[in-house]
Amino acid sequence: MQNKYPQKPGLDFILKQAFFYWNKTLIFQLMFSIIYFGIVMTVIFFCDAKYGVVGEYIETAKYATKGAQVYTAELQKLLATDNFQNFSMWLIGTIIFLYPLNLGFYQIYRKIDLGEKLELGDLLVGYNGLNFFKYVGYFIFWYVIFAYSIQTIILGIVWVFITVFVAPIMFFMNKTIFESISLNFKALKMYFVEILVCVVVAIIFKYIGFMLFFIGGLFTFPFWNAMIYSLYKIIFSEKN
Repeated sequence: MQNKYPQKPGLDFILKQAFFYWNKTLIFQLMFSIIYFGIVMTVIFFCDAKYGVVGEYIETAKYATKGAQVYTAELQKLLATDNFQNFSMWLIGTIIFLYPLNLGFYQIYRKIDLGEKLELGDLLVGYNGLNFFKYVGYFIFWYVIFAYSIQTIILGIVWVFITVFVAPIMFFMNKTIFESISLNFKALKMYFVEILVCVVVAIIFKYIGFMLFFIGGLFTFPFWNAMIYSLYKIIFSEKN
């Protein structure tokens, strides 16, 4: 981590840098979203054909007109069914499988910094050899804690912040999960305001494409990775 900056780079620089990476890789953003949502929707389609959960949920949603209490009771019944549990496991497993796709952007952004030629295969670097098991293992660990902590909302948000740099630290520095969390925590103490603002901007921009222009969401959905890399470059030094 860079501990001796004469002056912290301003938020405007970090944000401009993130948008620069995003703008330079729009075709990769689109390919990421097509692959991601294509696989997710395919799994949902086939699982719904087997378990019929989507139809059951639509029927359950009709109870919303009878009040929150009635709707919540009916929803809880649906969530407790074996069909819904099986459907959820397939969906969660798919999301876990797709996580390494994010690592490809770190490879792409680093290549931009080095002036190297970008290739579509860079997007799949997270699936190369042992990388797949390394990052899938991390995401399973992350997801299990997040699934429980998000029930309190506050703890879920805290967990996101103390793990925001874990993936790039593991990718570039070859650190373990817990070493990466330790470095992330130190960065959070030193750059809390910068990280907070950038995370909020990243989340808003990530989904704004779907809210304003649905197709635009295919380009903005992976923006989070550009923001994380921009912050990572400012905060960390891989020489240490």
